[in-house]
Amino acid sequence: MRRRSFIQCTTYFLGGLLVAGSFGCNAENRTSVKFSISSDIHKGTVPDANERLSSYLQKVETLNLDFMVDLGDFCLTSKENKEFIDLWKDSPIETYNVLGNHDMDYGSKEDFMAMVGMDKRFYSFDKGGIHFIILDPNNLYIEGEYLPYGNANFYCPFSQRAFVDPQQLDWLKEDLKQTDKHCVIFSHQSFENPKACQNQKEVRRILEEANREAGFNKVIAAFSGHNHTDYAKEINGIHYVQINSMTASYVGPKYRCTSRYSQEINEKYPGIMDSCPYTDALFAVVTIKDGKLIIEGVESTFVQPGPESVGLTDGTVHGLPLTPKISDRVIDYK
Repeated sequence: MRRRSFIQCTTYFLGGLLVAGSFGCNAENRTSVKFSISSDIHKGTVPDANERLSSYLQKVETLNLDFMVDLGDFCLTSKENKEFIDLWKDSPIETYNVLGNHDMDYGSKEDFMAMVGMDKRFYSFDKGGIHFIILDPNNLYIEGEYLPYGNANFYCPFSQRAFVDPQQLDWLKEDLKQTDKHCVIFSHQSFENPKACQNQKEVRRILEEANREAGFNKVIAAFSGHNHTDYAKEINGIHYVQINSMTASYVGPKYRCTSRYSQEINEKYPGIMDSCPYTDALFAVVTIKDGKLIIEGVESTFVQPGPESVGLTDGTVHGLPLTPKISDRVIDYK
């Protein structure tokens, strides 16, 4: 995690809106915060990650943002990706990273954290009257032992991966108790999709108990990536929002397309053949003010040949929306 002062203050057409709330427990405090959010860029496995990140940064750096956050699967740990990392680090906007599973394909958590400048794998911070919490479900549970992801050790049975470890759960309980502010959660894997975090019910129970103890909706939303899709749902008063990949939707070898890119690109980035890439870099701008959390996303198109050309005709993949956009949403959390 790095802290930088914001030095620009013009406006971009995506940027302005988001609005939101007074604290449920302290009526004197007023809330106002604005940030951008991205996920699943996948530098190292897609051909145009640098261009996508540059486009994104050029747009959001014209906004009066308090910070940027990326929800993981950001970059493979490799010296070859230094230019990409420097683009992120050199932004004048304060940046925060979340660990994603593929960030540990070629190294340990410590390797990735050192590369992007993260101090801790899970942590929290206050900004604009909101308490933000970053969690790390990238842990294995095998034969009674919790193990961190590292060097692609998570390619194992699904039942053994994607856990929030007990140390982190205990920390989360205490962190929530220590704040009287509204809270927003960031994680790579979601806490509502059964195919994401294994012990998501335990995490949700902690969040919901914090709301009951506070007597108001202390935890208002949880943002996640990982599934390369776009939807939101409410569970017991907490809003769970999926942030689409900046780059593409992975559809699998059944829907492989070899004609979209050159043979050279296909050989260097074989996973791109099993994906449906987006024409533009997807991201969202979020403002929280006056009791509302407002999300303004980007809508793009598929790089052709698109999903229908490879046999995906119903707008879904793996049971989730297949779409080249992040939707605009307004969430009232009063």
